[in-house]
This record gives sequence, C-alpha cells and structure tokens, in this order.
Amino acid sequence: MNASPTEPRPVIPRVSGAAVTGAVLACGAVYFFSWVKRDSDQACEKTDSFCWGWTWWGLAEIPLTFTTALIVLVIVYKRLGIRPRHAVIPPTILLAPFPLAAAQATAGWWAATITGGAWSCSLALAAWSRYRILGVTASATLLLASLVVIYH
Repeated sequence: MNASPTEPRPVIPRVSGAAVTGAVLACGAVYFFSWVKRDSDQACEKTDSFCWGWTWWGLAEIPLTFTTALIVLVIVYKRLGIRPRHAVIPPTILLAPFPLAAAQATAGWWAATITGGAWSCSLALAAWSRYRILGVTASATLLLASLVVIYH
C-alpha cells in the first residue's frame, strides 16, 4: 500500500512535537491556575469582611489559557505540518480540560503534564488517515477514562 503524496512519511517527529507542545501547555496551565488560586486566597486574607475570592486574574484565567493554547498550537502545528489544523486544534483545546482535571485531581501536576502530552499526541495522530483510527481511539479512551475519574 502506497502512502498518498499529501501524507508525509515521518509522522513520529511531528506527533512527538505535538506531545511536547501539549505537555508544556498543560504544565503551564496547571501552574497558572494554581498561581491564580494563591492570588485569590491572598486577596481574601487581607480583608475581614466577606470575600468572594475573585480577582482580575481569576476572571481572565480561562480566556487567557484558551487564547494562549490556541496561538501556540496554531504556530507549532503549522511548523510541524500537522494538517488540517481546523480539525485538530478545536478538540485539543475544548476537550483538554477533562483529562487534565482528572489527572491533576488524582496524581498532581506531573500527571496533568503527561496527560496533556498524550492528549495532544493522540489528537495530532488522528490528522493522518493511516493513523486516524489509532488516534481517535486513544483520544476517546483518554476522554472516557477522565470522565469516569471525574464523575465517579
């Protein structure tokens, strides 16, 4: 079976690059969310009255995280040649909170970092028709396992 000319042969370096990008983004997101939590806690320590615990960073943490992830993934996936980006990046960003939250809740930041790498790797693998079933199966397994962990 010959590969089509639009599908490059060396998939491993591209998927590895996606995995490293996902791991770095997950680690950064976990660190940023914990920093915002500490900042909100410190803001409430300074007052004797009722405190909602909301700071400007708290209001901006989700939009900033999604925007940063979107920009980084678009740039990195373009450099890696992972196409079609419009089919790979949205599920990577929109569904990533489930596996990341499950991993962090069970084992901490390092598990969330590894899960972020695995999540990006499996979805990037689904970009090539030859590996699509493997990529979608790995992604669905990660998502299902994370939903079981979160809602069990």
